[in-house]
Amino acid sequence: MGRVLIIGAGGVGQVVTHKCAQVPEVFEDILLASRTKSKCDAIASALDRKIETAQVDADNVSELVTLIESYKPDLVLHVALPYQDLTIMEACLQTGVNYLDTANYEPLDTAKFEYSWQWKLNDRFKAAGLTALLGSGFDPGVTNVFTAYLAKNDFDEIHELDIVDVNGGDHGHPFATNFNPEINIREVTAPCRHWENGDFIETTAMSRSQEYVCPEDVGTYTIYRMYHEELESLVKQFPTLQKAQFWMSFSENYLTHLKVLQNVGMTRIDPVMYQGVEIVPLQFLKAVLPEPASLGETTKGRTCIGCIISGIKDGKPLKRYIYNICDHEEAYREVGSQAISYTTGVPAMIGAKMLMEGKWKGSGVFNMEQFDPEPFMQDLNRYGLPWKIVTL
Repeated sequence: MGRVLIIGAGGVGQVVTHKCAQVPEVFEDILLASRTKSKCDAIASALDRKIETAQVDADNVSELVTLIESYKPDLVLHVALPYQDLTIMEACLQTGVNYLDTANYEPLDTAKFEYSWQWKLNDRFKAAGLTALLGSGFDPGVTNVFTAYLAKNDFDEIHELDIVDVNGGDHGHPFATNFNPEINIREVTAPCRHWENGDFIETTAMSRSQEYVCPEDVGTYTIYRMYHEELESLVKQFPTLQKAQFWMSFSENYLTHLKVLQNVGMTRIDPVMYQGVEIVPLQFLKAVLPEPASLGETTKGRTCIGCIISGIKDGKPLKRYIYNICDHEEAYREVGSQAISYTTGVPAMIGAKMLMEGKWKGSGVFNMEQFDPEPFMQDLNRYGLPWKIVTL
């Protein structure tokens, strides 16, 4: 059906490439590119079909343009770093190619992530007749589609939304992050924002928590309220929402290590001088922590991610929970990655499939909930992320 250029060869890039390779009727030709070509070659060597690989600096628009013009993909699937969203989007605009990512832009020198920078490109993508699909991971991504699906099929109005992300896995390391350490730590330590009564309310990071019992014996975990980007688009698309919050589980061990690292300055994102060389402490910390893509072999347990939605149906109150449970070891057996990468990579492939097949189409910059959720939900069941709905 078409050609896809995948940019990024980390844990998510590995899953995306494997899953795209499993659907040759849609992704006829695949090029995997990264700053480090050897990572691409390692992923390609584990596949059952031949794909191309290339080296590219995703911070460099001219390099990206050269690669895109040479390969002529129908879609650029970006799973590198969110710092690179704007350069890759610019390259897509210059070459006339559709775009997809899994996380919204954030500037390298400020721990702030929001959609405003990417939304500003809407008019340019619209004028070019191109589609840019933002946040096609799990959260954001599947959580957006979950919300749209229940809003469409189960409710007349949705009033409250709680997104709950629990990782019940254990990787066996004293301290490690399940996705890019730099992005993970910036996200966790940023001030919390939640939506209530028509505005975002800011509170101290990780200042509110509760115990949460997951379904299907995943376990009981402490979840902490934090800001996550899908809230920004969901409250815009569903104006009846009166309250929207995001919760994520963290172990005491993780939080203790993080607090110590903060106290000694290792989570700083401003440069410091060390022996005449300027370094960013958080980037140095990333270099010494385990690579997330290496955690798959040792990680055991399950993730449980879903949306709890309250609202009105036929004049009566209704509360539903829609969720997915993913097993770390099963994910590793299939694609060689743990479930955190799997739950991000599978939706990225499905989002790309929606665009390639024309099931989702439009000119401009879109968030996931703006398209029909039905075909995406069907493919979640088909490609490894089955979901369930219960009434609470």
